[in-house]
Amino acid sequence: MSKSVLIVGGGTAGWISAAYMARMLATDKPGGVSITLVESDEIGILGVGEGTFPIIRKTLARIGLDESDLVRDADATFKQGIRFNNWKKNPGNQASDSYFHPFQVASQHTDMDLLPYWLLGVAGDHPWAEVSTVQERVVDAALAPKLVTHPNYDAPLNYAYHFDAGKLAQLISRRAQQMGVKRVIDTIDEVKTDEHGAIATVVGRNHGEFKADLYIDCTGFRARLIGETLGSEFTSYRNQLFCNRAVAMQVPYADKNAPIPSCTYASAQHAGWTWDIGLHERRGIGYVYSSDHCSDQDALQTLKRYIGPAAENVQHRQLSFEAGFRKIQWHKNCIGIGLSVGFIEPLEATGISFAEVASLILCNLFPWSGDYERSAKQFNDAMTKRFEHVIDFIKLHYFLSQRNDSEFWRDNRESSSASDYLLGKLEQWRYRPPSFVDIDASHDIFDENSWQYILYGMDFKTDISARAGALRFYDDAKREFSSIRQQSQNAMSAVPTHRELITEVVKNGFRPKRRKQV
Repeated sequence: MSKSVLIVGGGTAGWISAAYMARMLATDKPGGVSITLVESDEIGILGVGEGTFPIIRKTLARIGLDESDLVRDADATFKQGIRFNNWKKNPGNQASDSYFHPFQVASQHTDMDLLPYWLLGVAGDHPWAEVSTVQERVVDAALAPKLVTHPNYDAPLNYAYHFDAGKLAQLISRRAQQMGVKRVIDTIDEVKTDEHGAIATVVGRNHGEFKADLYIDCTGFRARLIGETLGSEFTSYRNQLFCNRAVAMQVPYADKNAPIPSCTYASAQHAGWTWDIGLHERRGIGYVYSSDHCSDQDALQTLKRYIGPAAENVQHRQLSFEAGFRKIQWHKNCIGIGLSVGFIEPLEATGISFAEVASLILCNLFPWSGDYERSAKQFNDAMTKRFEHVIDFIKLHYFLSQRNDSEFWRDNRESSSASDYLLGKLEQWRYRPPSFVDIDASHDIFDENSWQYILYGMDFKTDISARAGALRFYDDAKREFSSIRQQSQNAMSAVPTHRELITEVVKNGFRPKRRKQV
């Protein structure tokens, strides 16, 4: 019966895995799992991006992390979506080239789907994200998604976070150790296997051998256990997603009271795109690019031009990665989680989400009776489908671009750079919009709402004129679109600015109102 787990490597993936397993597998109870995490003080946290997707709220709530501590100790701010700039048309085009991917689900009036009516022009020429939710207007005004009196992880508007990756790992580490996870500082110099090809022990430089029933590899791109030792093959998707490098800077605000954006800004460049996020006292800004289409020096100059004079005398950090993943992420008694098994790219901030999902699935498939093989197969199948579907979703952003001003964008528009699955879906969506039938709830991080926001944000055309006569609720749709506009105005007067909320939470924490007892 497997009851001992050794996690090799810390960082965000390692500590999220440790904390989640401690909470779900009863580390602090007799008969529960004992968890040890070994991390080296010689290896820093990669921290490619500093953003998340809304599922992290459920993860952090489940492990018992106070949201006020997240804001105070990890410099967390609220992320309500992503604003995409310059993705559709060549630079210099006078038409607006910006669209928003909100985290809010598109409004539905009882059983009426508003999207067909928008496609038929009932809401005029306003963008889908603007007319279907209140969130775009709130974000454009740099407002918060909630009040200081709202409960932990709860709000009228959906949100995720921006944060300092190193501080987040430290915060979750403290919580995991409170729940019984043992932390050891050591550098692993050797991994030994047994006669069956499973891991027998790992050997630390200072503490000698560590032995467990189950080993989790959170050693980052090195993949010390699952890759180097057990030989799980990495499958590259560079033929679909070209970006493989990033250069990043941490830039202080010119004014300490400057508004904090409550979204990520993703601005397309000649060979990739820049991210721009706001924390308490600084912006995290980086350029994600393809080394086949741009030199490292050109990339640095592009980033500096984007930032402007504030980039002077600021150190930069260079990062390399490969879009792809290992289809065997659980082999024998070893499971890879995080960068050790795969990374797509920072767009849409899926890196931490994969670690969260892997931890969730592992807890449900934990081999208490020692049946590794069946659990491993189900785990690998589930994670493979998730990676493949996310790759298609990320590719959608590039593939639908009308830009032809550089080789990077021309290459991204080639049909040969997209999967057959994505090409098939786009053909279907020429005559019907994405819906729940296109989503596998067990394997998709992004639901039909996200696909719709990107699809129509990029000016994709869906012709539903053949079914126009079957749509009977035009007046109701007009009233609903009008109601959403009014709700937007109400929301903007009801919530504070993002900076006001952050400042208040840092000082006094969230103060949820107590519900009146009946």
